[in-house]
Amino acid sequence: MALAVSSERPPLRRRLARLTESGNVGWSAAALLISLISLLPIFAIVAIALKPSGDTWPHLVANVLPGALRRTLLLLAGVGSLSLLIGTGTAWLVTMYRFPGRRYFQWLLLLPLAIPTYIIAYSYLELLDYSGTVQSALRALFGWRDARSYWVPDIRSLGGAILVMSGVLYPYVYITARATFIAQSVCVLEVSRTLGRNSAQTFWEVALPLARPALAAGVALALMETLNDIGAVEFFGVRTLTVAVYDTWLDRNNLAGAAQIACVMLLFVFALLVLERALRASRRFHHTTGKYRRLPEDTLEGVRGALAALGCAVPVLFGFLIPAGVLLHDALAHVAAGLAPAFWRAALNSLLLAAAAAILAVGFALVLAYARRQTRSKLVHAASTLPAISYAVPGTVLAVGLLIPLAGVDNFVDSLSRSLFGVPTGLLLSGTAFAIVLAYTIRFLAAGLGAVEAGLSKVSRNVDEAARSLGATISEMLFKVHLPLLRPALGAAALLVFVDSMKELPATLLLRPFNFDTLATQVFTLVSLYRYEEAGLSALTIVAASLAPVLLLHGIMVGNRPGSSIGDPGAPVERP
Repeated sequence: MALAVSSERPPLRRRLARLTESGNVGWSAAALLISLISLLPIFAIVAIALKPSGDTWPHLVANVLPGALRRTLLLLAGVGSLSLLIGTGTAWLVTMYRFPGRRYFQWLLLLPLAIPTYIIAYSYLELLDYSGTVQSALRALFGWRDARSYWVPDIRSLGGAILVMSGVLYPYVYITARATFIAQSVCVLEVSRTLGRNSAQTFWEVALPLARPALAAGVALALMETLNDIGAVEFFGVRTLTVAVYDTWLDRNNLAGAAQIACVMLLFVFALLVLERALRASRRFHHTTGKYRRLPEDTLEGVRGALAALGCAVPVLFGFLIPAGVLLHDALAHVAAGLAPAFWRAALNSLLLAAAAAILAVGFALVLAYARRQTRSKLVHAASTLPAISYAVPGTVLAVGLLIPLAGVDNFVDSLSRSLFGVPTGLLLSGTAFAIVLAYTIRFLAAGLGAVEAGLSKVSRNVDEAARSLGATISEMLFKVHLPLLRPALGAAALLVFVDSMKELPATLLLRPFNFDTLATQVFTLVSLYRYEEAGLSALTIVAASLAPVLLLHGIMVGNRPGSSIGDPGAPVERP
């Protein structure tokens, strides 16, 4: 007799029991609290934006949003298209072909990821602006007196922003595309060849459709970084939505208007997430074989090899070598100005803020990942994935949303202290370093969570069962069993959060206390004052700190593909 399977949800008592089983209530409650803290800025922005604010919204619709929306859309379209072209093309070249320098280009193409968008913008402004090195040299060489005597493309333009920002954002596409090309089954490519397809047809008809989910993810990351940027677009004079939030809040002192523009940016973020998910899910591709052998590599010689090497060298040259050369020149030529007390204060502030955010984010990530592992509650599993959304939220939006609840707490404590003791407390949370650390933690929690979950996934459940059979509690199992095994994952998570926090500019600009600088804000301030040379050492320090995690990516990308095994002659081998 067939057993009837009920589709009804389990009773509330049973669902609550899953939260409290085996002492999991503490971990479940902590995970839910962290998820709530991570989403609090989004809730706050929506709440402020929906409150009546007079004629603020009509003014924004009539005067601010049309131009800002148009420029933002054009910037996203340009950066997304160019990053897709460069990232996909170079990934295919270094994966499928052998040509001079290919062994080095595999990791050199990652280096532009170490340069934030606002730093590469500053580098090219110093080179190509009217008072920059190139135009000054041209005027001296040809005897031109002023800008009316000659014409060169204006770097302070939408086109300039697209070109420069794409130079450091294409690695997001390169990473995902190369990882997918490496993982593709050689059998699929061989079948395409036996059907008469040449290399170009195999790329367009086979490899590219298989890689489309990964390409969509890479482009989405590049677009989110573009939407988050405030430094490059400010330097180039492109008034995007991010700049509109900054100006509306700080220059016009209109928090409601800033929240309303921030809500429009949130719509952009969710649209990008939905579009990326749709592009990945609309058509599904699966490997039909478990046989993974070394990818067949065509050798490019002569002119073809030189063109392939040139195609890989140009992004590295313009995305890393030239900007890094400018920063190194400025740092060495103006070392006395660069090593002023202001630099050391900013460096110390950056170090302390990034370290605090790394510790807090790794702690939060460990709680979320461990709660998911130790409970069967669907509520906890769903809530622990929500903080990942904050990584897609621009820093400017996050700062606006975070300031609102923190200011509310400050006002409440201040009024309570005045009524009870007659003593004002001032700003305890908002406008302090605590606000910056919390913003970093919320925004980069997803990076730490991914690393910790990857480490936990490698620890067999049998280890948990063995520890429990010996009478260990959940907390004892974490500290005595899991943490020693998770040290590499925790270190990687802390490194990622630390470096991202060092580079973060938008949230720091909006939340920093008065007369408080980090290396990122110091670069922004000095460049805004046209003191390019003095910003060199601060910018170079940020880039140097960012190189370590970027280089670690290369080792991850060239790891064994699925289906290979140690000692298998068909296992993939990276060759120069």
